[in-house]
Amino acid sequence: MITKDHIILAPQGLHARPATTLIRLAKSFKSIISLKKGDKTIKLNSMLNILSLTINGGEIITIIIDGEDENEAETAISQFFTEQLKDL
Repeated sequence: MITKDHIILAPQGLHARPATTLIRLAKSFKSIISLKKGDKTIKLNSMLNILSLTINGGEIITIIIDGEDENEAETAISQFFTEQLKDL
Protein backbone atom coordinates (compact mmCIF):
# COMPACT_ATOMS: atom_id res chain seq x y z
CA MET A 1 0.00 0.00 0.00
CA ILE A 2 1.23 3.47 -0.93
CA THR A 3 0.06 6.64 0.81
CA LYS A 4 1.09 10.07 -0.45
CA ASP A 5 0.02 13.63 0.35
CA HIS A 6 -0.55 16.20 -2.40
CA ILE A 7 -1.19 19.93 -2.25
CA ILE A 8 -3.86 21.07 -4.71
CA LEU A 9 -1.97 23.61 -6.84
CA ALA A 10 -4.91 24.71 -8.97
CA PRO A 11 -6.47 27.84 -7.42
CA GLN A 12 -9.99 26.66 -8.29
CA GLY A 13 -9.39 23.29 -6.61
CA LEU A 14 -10.47 19.87 -7.84
CA HIS A 15 -13.64 20.70 -9.77
CA ALA A 16 -15.62 18.61 -12.30
CA ARG A 17 -13.28 18.72 -15.31
CA PRO A 18 -10.08 17.63 -13.54
CA ALA A 19 -12.08 15.20 -11.39
CA THR A 20 -13.23 13.45 -14.58
CA THR A 21 -9.63 13.17 -15.77
CA LEU A 22 -8.53 11.83 -12.39
CA ILE A 23 -11.30 9.21 -12.35
CA ARG A 24 -10.35 7.99 -15.83
CA LEU A 25 -6.71 7.79 -14.76
CA ALA A 26 -7.57 5.86 -11.59
CA LYS A 27 -9.78 3.42 -13.50
CA SER A 28 -6.90 2.61 -15.87
CA PHE A 29 -5.14 0.73 -13.05
CA LYS A 30 -6.04 -2.51 -11.30
CA SER A 31 -5.16 -1.11 -7.88
CA ILE A 32 -7.78 0.32 -5.57
CA ILE A 33 -7.20 4.07 -5.42
CA SER A 34 -8.74 6.22 -2.70
CA LEU A 35 -8.59 9.90 -1.83
CA LYS A 36 -8.68 11.24 1.71
CA LYS A 37 -9.39 14.77 2.90
CA GLY A 38 -9.55 15.31 6.63
CA ASP A 39 -11.31 12.35 8.17
CA LYS A 40 -13.29 11.40 5.04
CA THR A 41 -11.99 8.79 2.56
CA ILE A 42 -13.60 8.04 -0.81
CA LYS A 43 -12.82 5.69 -3.69
CA LEU A 44 -11.69 7.40 -6.88
CA ASN A 45 -14.43 5.91 -9.02
CA SER A 46 -17.21 8.49 -8.92
CA MET A 47 -17.57 12.18 -9.68
CA LEU A 48 -20.01 12.56 -6.80
CA ASN A 49 -17.49 11.01 -4.41
CA ILE A 50 -14.83 13.56 -5.36
CA LEU A 51 -17.14 16.56 -5.45
CA SER A 52 -18.55 15.62 -2.03
CA LEU A 53 -15.15 16.41 -0.51
CA THR A 54 -15.15 20.02 -1.81
CA ILE A 55 -11.41 20.15 -2.46
CA ASN A 56 -10.18 23.73 -2.79
CA GLY A 57 -6.90 25.15 -4.03
CA GLY A 58 -4.11 25.02 -1.44
CA GLU A 59 -5.63 22.11 0.50
CA ILE A 60 -3.76 18.90 1.24
CA ILE A 61 -5.28 15.58 0.22
CA THR A 62 -3.94 12.06 0.64
CA ILE A 63 -3.95 9.42 -2.10
CA ILE A 64 -4.04 5.78 -0.97
CA ILE A 65 -3.17 3.12 -3.54
CA ASP A 66 -3.32 -0.61 -2.90
CA GLY A 67 -2.82 -3.31 -5.52
CA GLU A 68 -0.55 -5.06 -7.96
CA ASP A 69 0.25 -1.97 -10.06
CA GLU A 70 0.39 0.51 -7.19
CA ASN A 71 3.85 1.86 -8.10
CA GLU A 72 2.80 2.71 -11.66
CA ALA A 73 -0.47 4.19 -10.39
CA GLU A 74 1.37 6.34 -7.83
CA THR A 75 3.68 7.73 -10.51
CA ALA A 76 0.77 8.62 -12.81
CA ILE A 77 -1.37 10.11 -10.03
CA SER A 78 1.56 12.17 -8.72
CA GLN A 79 2.19 13.48 -12.22
CA PHE A 80 -1.48 14.44 -12.47
CA PHE A 81 -1.33 16.49 -9.27
CA THR A 82 2.03 18.15 -9.99
CA GLU A 83 1.72 18.85 -13.72
CA GLN A 84 -1.74 18.33 -15.21
CA LEU A 85 -4.12 19.64 -12.54
CA LYS A 86 -2.84 23.20 -12.71
CA ASP A 87 -3.63 23.29 -16.46
CA LEU A 88 -7.24 22.02 -16.22
